[in-house]
Amino acid sequence: MSSTTTRNPLEVLKENFGYTAFRGNQEKIIQNLLAGNDTFVIMPTGAGKSMCYQLPAIMLEGTAIVISPLIALMKNQVDQLRARNINAHFLNSTLTKGEIKKVKADVVAGKTKLLYVAPETLTKAEKIAFLKSVNISFIAIDEVHCISEWGHDFRPEYRKIKTIVKEIGDLPVIALTATATPKVRLDIIKNLHMEEATLFKGSFLRDNLYYELRPKINSKLQLVQFIKQHKGECGIVYCLSRKKVENLAEFLRVNDINALPYHAGLDSHVRENNQDNFLNEDADVIVATIAFGMGIDKPDVRYVVHYDAPKSLEGYYQETGRAGRDSKQSHCLMFYSYTDIVKLDKFNKDKAVAERENAHHLLEEVSGYAESATCRTRQLLHYFGEHVEKDCGNCDNCKSPKETYEAQNEISLALQAVLETGEKFDIKHLSEVLKGSKAAHIISNSHNKLPIYGKGKKTDLQQWVSILRQLHILEFLDKDIEHYGVMKMNPIAYEFLKNPHSVLLTKDHEYPEANESDEIESIDHHKQHEIYHKSYDKALFELLKKLRKEVAKQKELPPYVIFQEDSLEEMATTFPCTTEHLTHIMGVGQGKARKFGQQFIALIKKYVEENDIEIPSDMFVKTQANKSKNKIHIIQQIDNQVVLEEIADNLHIPYEKLVEEIEHISHSGTKLNLNYYIDSILDDDKQDDIFDYFMEAETDDIDEAIEELGDDYSEDEIRLMRIKFMSEVAN
Repeated sequence: MSSTTTRNPLEVLKENFGYTAFRGNQEKIIQNLLAGNDTFVIMPTGAGKSMCYQLPAIMLEGTAIVISPLIALMKNQVDQLRARNINAHFLNSTLTKGEIKKVKADVVAGKTKLLYVAPETLTKAEKIAFLKSVNISFIAIDEVHCISEWGHDFRPEYRKIKTIVKEIGDLPVIALTATATPKVRLDIIKNLHMEEATLFKGSFLRDNLYYELRPKINSKLQLVQFIKQHKGECGIVYCLSRKKVENLAEFLRVNDINALPYHAGLDSHVRENNQDNFLNEDADVIVATIAFGMGIDKPDVRYVVHYDAPKSLEGYYQETGRAGRDSKQSHCLMFYSYTDIVKLDKFNKDKAVAERENAHHLLEEVSGYAESATCRTRQLLHYFGEHVEKDCGNCDNCKSPKETYEAQNEISLALQAVLETGEKFDIKHLSEVLKGSKAAHIISNSHNKLPIYGKGKKTDLQQWVSILRQLHILEFLDKDIEHYGVMKMNPIAYEFLKNPHSVLLTKDHEYPEANESDEIESIDHHKQHEIYHKSYDKALFELLKKLRKEVAKQKELPPYVIFQEDSLEEMATTFPCTTEHLTHIMGVGQGKARKFGQQFIALIKKYVEENDIEIPSDMFVKTQANKSKNKIHIIQQIDNQVVLEEIADNLHIPYEKLVEEIEHISHSGTKLNLNYYIDSILDDDKQDDIFDYFMEAETDDIDEAIEELGDDYSEDEIRLMRIKFMSEVAN
């Protein structure tokens, strides 16, 4: 252990960091490390963990080694330290040989107070030899939960740290994490041999964070609305994949939101520039992968959005903890669909059995958190082993409580199931026993012969899962730390069985299933009505219908060719007052907006002014230009008069799918000339008959056209003629 100065840590804090007081346990942790003791710190994100090793590093002679898995965090912290004239470096794969040489020279000269290294770096013999040759003050292991296979970001390299530390020398170790369940905590202590370390555990309560979950339906639209409600504030949006990160960042930029992507697949210079732009407030939003650690230390992040479900509650808590580090009110929003849980579970199929099962358990905790209607903060704190007596009053479940029900009888049955199965099984198994499941694992344990078996068959299986989860949060049941998920009785449970009493439980959320069109590929314009307005302005709708009839008569066209009724309803909902806004209306492309739009825009503007209607700035969500290779290819091939069957073969799609694609292209306002193909399959008389039908019809509905035209025409012929008709008269 290097010698320390006699200076007071508070003086060093003021001089180097400008703070006048320590937060929480910071001072005790620092004094413990300065005394040469091993130290284990569990402190929530944003509570000031880095200060616990940065300040001792400044006070002690030599260089402190900081092991961190996040390259972004290394750069960020080193930049901040250098800005305060504190000599710090990082040593990782991003450096050139020349840069590595300079870093080593500074360490040898005793100039460097903190040296950040990746765990992979420490596995190299030459790096260990170098560290053994210089004066090291202590070793800090950041994000130490990575050492545990039960942690949310397990890294095998972390398992080797203890051996490497012993090889470097007998040095004090400080291990730090923002997220450690009781199970992970034991795993860390065991793997690092830190049984004698002093444990400092801060509260996980972040009462300035508002937790909210929304069903993942039309989430792109909701996201734009949410971000525009936070105009002028900065936030982070997490996604599941790199592709989605880039698509979503582009989509936000199209909608006038200054957003940048951030993921491991980007060129390192691009990634660093994007991070710096966010830190320097040249970008409002960073869109990032959940899997890739951000490591962004920015105090004024006002919101964190999980566009996709996270892989674990530890990861979720750590990522949401990047909001509101300045203690001001901040918003944590998750879009949830069980489909995301299923996807993440599938990603784990190639892992080793034990790792796959661990990941599955962590995902079940996420779905339980999302679907539960109990206090969000209380659930999170309980997950990390911290118990609170009352709800937070500052989450979506507290603000909009779900229906409760009397559950005295159900609780008695649930506790009896725990007892009769010997306190050796998890919530799912217990629920199946209560339901009377005939699954193999129930029969093999002879649980079908227990008195409790099937006593709860009238209650849904998922409700039993919910009941048992709530009993855990309400502290009727404990989780076995050694055996993940196993439920144990405690004195409260035994007392309840002796003296049952009234207990109200909460009904879970039932989230509708999302699909890809709800997420990233398109906007469902019908749902735009549901989100912004419950019904359209009927007076305006009638005025628009009247105008449509006049324009149709003047143009000698059927009214539906001008605009469909769905389009008029949406106009009467969103009040488009410009050509650009009109093109956001369902079924209105650029061509149709230019051809027929001006009179409708003029009418809407006049109506808005006369009725003092205020249109929200986020009323219109722009979709990204369709850059589909298929679309471009189809248009080019039609321009080159390639037969449709050949186009379908080239794209490896069925002919029927190709016709659907062509219909979508036409519907979006692109004019297509299919005469070369239609002429080869339909004579002029038949073409005229179908064309005349659409000219006289009140709707372009295909089923009605088939019924009216009769068996002389196939559905395919009618579809192709409808495309020809709309291209010539509407687009």
